[in-house]
Amino acid sequence: MVKKLTKGSEEREFYICEECGFSYETNELAKKCQDWCQKHHSCSLKITKHAVNLKH
Repeated sequence: MVKKLTKGSEEREFYICEECGFSYETNELAKKCQDWCQKHHSCSLKITKHAVNLKH
């Protein structure tokens, strides 16, 4: 299951792949990432290039 996170004063929503921890702006991308990670035990560059950095 994809984890939902609300962050910042603007209360933007992000979705996190619980397998690898990458964060995305859409639930759809996070779900694709999680499905890929579970099936292949690796990350897909085509998916992870859409990941966002939440540390800034």
